[in-house]
Amino acid sequence: MSGLVLTTFDWVPVPPRGFVRDIRVRWALEEAGLPYRIETTPFEDRKPEHFARQPFGQVPWLTDNGLSIFESGAILLHLGEKSDKLMPTDKRGASDTKEWLFAALNSLEMASLPWSLCMFSGQPSDNPIFRQFDSFLKVSRLPHLEKVLAKNAWLAGPFTVADIVMADALRLVDRFEGLKDFPESRAYVARATARPAFQKAHADQMAHFAEADAARA
Repeated sequence: MSGLVLTTFDWVPVPPRGFVRDIRVRWALEEAGLPYRIETTPFEDRKPEHFARQPFGQVPWLTDNGLSIFESGAILLHLGEKSDKLMPTDKRGASDTKEWLFAALNSLEMASLPWSLCMFSGQPSDNPIFRQFDSFLKVSRLPHLEKVLAKNAWLAGPFTVADIVMADALRLVDRFEGLKDFPESRAYVARATARPAFQKAHADQMAHFAEADAARA
């Protein structure tokens, strides 16, 4: 069957629910109004077919009429090129979107994810490695982002795929109260997650894993 097919895990433990990366793709698809369907791959028994689609055994991947794409950033770039609701069609707007998409993945998330993993694993605040990650995020990254967000509701003008990645990365930080001293970033996350497309994407992901629980019971 042709069309857009988003593949995610058939089940995950409770802690990562609501943050599994397929939510970024669901969100983009909902924003664009593009029809899609969900398929699953086993979480606990990852087979060669999974690694053939995603070399690191992760999710998601998107199939678009036979074209298979992995990594959420690459998928969002692909979808942005399909819909002007996700990326402007003019040269400047498209360039700004791509610039901020990669900034969200490489400048912000490379700082936020190690910090969030330390928080998730309960690293003590006096751990020297945690202090380095804390400084990297809260001194080298978030204060500079605050200045951008103080002047702009969205990163590239209109809401774009860059905002999906940036808001989702910041959302994980906010889960551990990491944005309490960064009001512009926290307000930005609130604006993004109030969008109906995010609300639907989040509800659909949570329902997906709840149904998996019921099937396993």
